[in-house]
Amino acid sequence: MNQAILKQKEAVVDEVVARAKKAAALVLVEYRGMNVTQIGELRRLMRGLNAQVAVYKNTMVRRASDKLNYHGLADHLTGPNALVFCPDPIEGPKALVKFARRTGIMSIKGGVVDGRVLDSNGVKTVAMLPGKTGLISMFLSCIQSPIRSFAATLKAVSEKN
Repeated sequence: MNQAILKQKEAVVDEVVARAKKAAALVLVEYRGMNVTQIGELRRLMRGLNAQVAVYKNTMVRRASDKLNYHGLADHLTGPNALVFCPDPIEGPKALVKFARRTGIMSIKGGVVDGRVLDSNGVKTVAMLPGKTGLISMFLSCIQSPIRSFAATLKAVSEKN
């Protein structure tokens, strides 16, 4: 094979590796059956979350997943696939699952969240988790609950006397 072609392929693999290392979540989706309008809508949705949608040849993604030690991701590389690189490990998969459910065409095949390879059900489970702001509000309500109970008890004792 021509050395120039090999260098181009290696550059593509390095690009996938670099993007995957920067992303907190990497989701593999099959876009078979989607028209240009729907793909554009998906790209706009992901751009709003600072995520990137990219299409690579499956062999290049397979080589990149081997470099990254994402064993099991290559099992899902059949058919036309797109990779979505998400900076947030929860919001990106959540938006993708919602989009797939709404369109009924796109399917989620698997992904990687914080270095752990997940299948389709694993990505959907991650998407069901509350986001960062939801987790913070849950934590603050847990901290506030005992204080509120203590204040209510003191108020009841002072009103009784």
